[in-house]
Amino acid sequence: MQITINGTNVTVNETDDTPLLWFLRDHQGLKGTKFGCGIGSCGACTIHVNGDAVRSCSIPLDALSDGDQITTIEGLGEETNLHPVQQAWLELDVPQCGYCQAGQIMAAVDLLKQFPNPTNDIIDAHHDNLCRCGTYIRIRKAIHRAAELLQTTEATS
Repeated sequence: MQITINGTNVTVNETDDTPLLWFLRDHQGLKGTKFGCGIGSCGACTIHVNGDAVRSCSIPLDALSDGDQITTIEGLGEETNLHPVQQAWLELDVPQCGYCQAGQIMAAVDLLKQFPNPTNDIIDAHHDNLCRCGTYIRIRKAIHRAAELLQTTEATS
């Protein structure tokens, strides 16, 4: 099976119940996606499959289809061209320990795709990744800032 990970074509020879998370980390060397709970509850392993946020610890390789497009935190932006959500995270100094932040960012990108100008209630209802450090207030502020940045980017495009 051929899939694309962060713009690179990858052949997947394994077609078993191995979670996508472990394929990404152990076989592809993409360590940004983290293991948190292993049951899809915490969101530390959030990535995008075909543009939608998913919890990669709960997606077995045999659930993938030929041609699927995977984006991890490593493929979201570049050091010199950050995604607006990454930029907002840095501007507002969101992370405390940082462990869950890749998943938080990937979930925020998906949220902003669905709700380009979210209210606090929308963020609270739809951004359900967990943070042991409790940076939820900064996460919410960063999502609002990212929405501003995305609107500015779209206006200048």
